[in-house]
Amino acid sequence: MKRNNLSSLIIFSIISFIVLSSCQKKEDTLPVPDLGKKLAPGQSIGIKSVVNLRDVGGYTTVSGEVVRRGLAYRSNELNPVSPESMKKIAELGLKYDFDLRTNEEVKEKPDELPEGVKYEQLNVLADAKSAAPAELEKLMHDPKKANEVLGGGKIDDLFIEGYREFVSLPSALEGYRKLFLALGNIEELPSLFHCTTGKDRTGWATAALLTLLGVDKETVMKDFLKSNEYILPLYQKDIDEFVAAGGEKEIPLAIFGVKAEYLEASFDEVTKNYGTLENYFADGLGIDEEGQQALRKLYLEKK
Repeated sequence: MKRNNLSSLIIFSIISFIVLSSCQKKEDTLPVPDLGKKLAPGQSIGIKSVVNLRDVGGYTTVSGEVVRRGLAYRSNELNPVSPESMKKIAELGLKYDFDLRTNEEVKEKPDELPEGVKYEQLNVLADAKSAAPAELEKLMHDPKKANEVLGGGKIDDLFIEGYREFVSLPSALEGYRKLFLALGNIEELPSLFHCTTGKDRTGWATAALLTLLGVDKETVMKDFLKSNEYILPLYQKDIDEFVAAGGEKEIPLAIFGVKAEYLEASFDEVTKNYGTLENYFADGLGIDEEGQQALRKLYLEKK
């Protein structure tokens, strides 16, 4: 358990700290897609304050059906949100916002939402132990020390353990159960779910849903990796400064980005613990075959 606790501590608390220090000053400098164009599946909808806000739908399944757009959205944190961006978010007509972050993350940067959107926190990492965030701040300000603790591939090992926790932690099972039940309730849609950068906790939720709906593994992975296109540019300066001070480049790339082996670890944990994704939903999340079929009926349509 000590290894798992350390992985949660380093991965998510560091992300929270660095997001606090850099996101606001860069929100208006990232190129975003033209909202007037038809967006490809997995493409950012172009809201500058929330660059990783994407429609989960649009993908074609192996059976030839299409995942409906306009029902579920994934994103990074909703703070800060400029007035212009808030108007665009309001146009989505959201009914619910599901926040997958920890209590500390929520306290530091509470969600900013359009009027009328209901909020619910689903702390999927509530059962993961962590130490003082101040220690992490010191670590990220000391690249040489960071090399000792996280270098030589250790950062990837920690993220892989963290992604396994998405499947194994009791709090994660409880949080994702509530999320998928809500996403399967037409009365609560359209809804948005998010974490800090919208790539890890949110990445697993999206991958699990798309896979259940019948989207092939390669497409699910491409959608997962798209977070790199929207999140990494926000932190290029931080990455450059960290490397210039002697830090290993792979450390900030892992912290701010995603890699295929991370998501593969979650799926491997599903196979190890449940055998199939359907069993994960049934036995792990308590969403039986009837509930799974309800999700497919709601989200899938013929071309």
